[in-house]
Amino acid sequence: MAKIEIYTTPTCPYCHAAKALLADKGAQYTEITVLDPALREAMTERAHGRRTVPQIFIDDTHVGGYDDMAALDRRGGLDPLLQA
Repeated sequence: MAKIEIYTTPTCPYCHAAKALLADKGAQYTEITVLDPALREAMTERAHGRRTVPQIFIDDTHVGGYDDMAALDRRGGLDPLLQA
């Protein structure tokens, strides 16, 4: 199973949607809450300057945010990444 990391904040509706999509797929993930400025800065660097949450990584590949992951799923590209 793929290593999935998702950077979130507690009140973000897109974060909840991303976690729900991953749960629907049966995928386990590590959630990193970025309330600490140092964690958000680390996320921003890793996400090539993107500061919004969620930011999703699958096996160190930056997938993007929820909209990016949902679009990838619609194109049939998410399941192969999750099963890698």
